[in-house]
Amino acid sequence: MGSGVSRVICGAVSGTGSLQEVRTVGFRPRRVEVFNVHASGLTSGSWQETMADGYMRKMVPAGTTTYAADGITPLSDGFSIGADADLNADGETIHWTAFE
Repeated sequence: MGSGVSRVICGAVSGTGSLQEVRTVGFRPRRVEVFNVHASGLTSGSWQETMADGYMRKMVPAGTTTYAADGITPLSDGFSIGADADLNADGETIHWTAFE
């Protein structure tokens, strides 16, 4: 955007355990952060435009950070969340923030 103003959109989806698309953002994100708070703690993942599509920087409850596949891929109007078992667990709520 020419004015220097960026959009930030937040939401939540239910985990499916398989690749799922979030197409309610309305723009192609330059950064995406996702969070899953579950019984064993918080798992988070982040992707930014300098990273390869389908990957993410992932932190698990033990504090370990890795660069993982089955991550986040930007789409023209949102993003997809891969089948990562810690982050996209079936029936668990995934909170997300997308930045333009």
